[in-house]
Amino acid sequence: MFSTEFLDLPPLASANGEVTLPGSKSISNRVLLLAAMCRGKTTIHDLLDSDDTRVMLVALKQLGCAIVQDGATVQITGVAGQLSSTGAKLFLGNAGTAMRPLTAALAVLGGNFELSGIPRMHERPIGDLVDALRQLGCQIDYLGNDGYPPLRLGAASLKLDAPIQVRGDVSSQFLTALLMALPLVATQDIVIDVVGELISRPYIEITLNLLERFGVPVRREGWQRFTIPAGSQLRSPGEIHVEADASSASYFIALGALATGANAQNSIKILGVGADSIQGDIRFMEAAQAMGARIESGPNWLHIQRGTWPLKAIDLDCNHIPDAAMTLAVMALYADVTTTLRNIASWRVKETDRIAAMATELRKLGATVVEGADFIQVTPPATPDQWKAASIHTYDDHRVAMCFSLAAFNPARLPVRIEDPKCVAKTFPDYFEALFSVAQAQPGAIPVICVDGPTASGKGTLAAVLAEELGYHFLDSGSLYRITGLAATRADIALDLANEQPIVDLLRSLPIHFEGSRIWLGQDDVSDAIRTEEAGMNASRVSAFPAVREALVDLQRGFRKLPGLVADGRDMGTVIFPDAPLKVYLTASAARRAERRHKQLISKGIPAILDSLRADLEARDARDSSRAVAPLKPAQDAQLLDNSDLTVEQSVEIVLDWWQSKQPF
Repeated sequence: MFSTEFLDLPPLASANGEVTLPGSKSISNRVLLLAAMCRGKTTIHDLLDSDDTRVMLVALKQLGCAIVQDGATVQITGVAGQLSSTGAKLFLGNAGTAMRPLTAALAVLGGNFELSGIPRMHERPIGDLVDALRQLGCQIDYLGNDGYPPLRLGAASLKLDAPIQVRGDVSSQFLTALLMALPLVATQDIVIDVVGELISRPYIEITLNLLERFGVPVRREGWQRFTIPAGSQLRSPGEIHVEADASSASYFIALGALATGANAQNSIKILGVGADSIQGDIRFMEAAQAMGARIESGPNWLHIQRGTWPLKAIDLDCNHIPDAAMTLAVMALYADVTTTLRNIASWRVKETDRIAAMATELRKLGATVVEGADFIQVTPPATPDQWKAASIHTYDDHRVAMCFSLAAFNPARLPVRIEDPKCVAKTFPDYFEALFSVAQAQPGAIPVICVDGPTASGKGTLAAVLAEELGYHFLDSGSLYRITGLAATRADIALDLANEQPIVDLLRSLPIHFEGSRIWLGQDDVSDAIRTEEAGMNASRVSAFPAVREALVDLQRGFRKLPGLVADGRDMGTVIFPDAPLKVYLTASAARRAERRHKQLISKGIPAILDSLRADLEARDARDSSRAVAPLKPAQDAQLLDNSDLTVEQSVEIVLDWWQSKQPF
């Protein structure tokens, strides 16, 4: 997961490949609560690992549920509606799928509970659910503003004779919460009447489907009356598998529709969910097909290719796909005329006011947008030159971040900045990694920051921090030369020009791979072995061999991958990435570099003499700057940075300012 302040997406050109989706959030949190409250032990497979499921698991543990977790498999021993803990303070983040059902379940069971979340959760309405529960005799007090969390729940004195009335036009989660809670106290038939039009009906179908799997067949009369049969008891199904998230599939369905190229040159295959899904959001397929996508499906897979282009504008009632419909708003940027999405009032009370948020961010990109209480109308930029580079504010809303990543395929070939990319952790922590695994860009469009400089100038440290700050890949080119020198030495190949070809042959067969900050040569972690002074001197020697340098060029350029690269070395900006948009030449006085190296070696318990280190550095500088091939020197367009008297933090800030000055945002 990208945890950077922002993530810059370069202009993306196409897409091709397979994506395996994470488990459904809607199913995951429903199953967790049902498994916790039922009789028996339930093994849950393919559970979504996200912020929302984590807060639900923590809450259930606080309530005394026995939970054993092994990766995506969770085993829960249900409490059969009898909590061992009758008091707790539960923090539920911004997880509506935890706040609403837990409120209902704990209110009917009774006890001393406080439920709270982040500030945005305290702005999300819950009054209609509270009103319905109070009709039952539940004791619920508001700890802040009336109608909103946080809440205090007390002892219940239940009255089950009269039908319970609940509004259906604000959030389907209110009805879902009642449906999952009331089987815990169904000593007689319990009737729920829905007041007004029930929105997001497919989510109610998920709830009913799962309740039946847990032994409670709910009777319903249309979408207005639901009856929990007398004597209902939640019983474990033993094992249950969580479907992949159909709403998350929407981003990759859209990707296939707009980025796979004319005549189906490429395609996107989605694994984990198919047309027979129990999730209503799978009907996003129909909307995408109406806009021009070509889709094939199987039991647990979808195959998407571009069809009509540009996409066809639609006018759609989105009651059946309220969450996934956000993706349609971004697809509308690629449509022929104006797209209208209707019956989306629920967007107003989600993680943010999604209608307002989508309208604001779409306008940044150049779209013309009209918004109403329950609709949004999007007219795309008329020509490529009307598109704008934009920094997308994500409002701590995972769906905003994921939707707008698709804007990077714009015809103007403009980058898009996604602010706070880690907000996708709510439902799809690895979303951007999944996107980059199938998205493709022209090599020259992938940004590179080069950090060159002499030995011990601090370029490796600077480059590594820059890569972390930006969410880019990191290339320590010097490690490749160090590995080459180490491998040759271990193979008893003398490091002289006469052995240039054997060293090249050895290099081409070396099993080199990187795992974070660790560097591996086959099964051998050589991270420390290549950081000795001897390894550094050997790297300097082999780097002077023209054929070695040539053999390493392609290897180094192969690190230029989405979303970008920070490369440190001695010829990154002059030879390897001459088209890099930012080149930094980092230096410091020989005396200061020797002091730094001396301090570093002493801290590792390695004896060192300061004067000798300085002499070695000066000799290496002379050798590197005078070699015939790729001599050490600043690129003509490099920014010079002398860090003799700068901290790492100060150097990083300077370079990030240089980088920002080159961005169009």
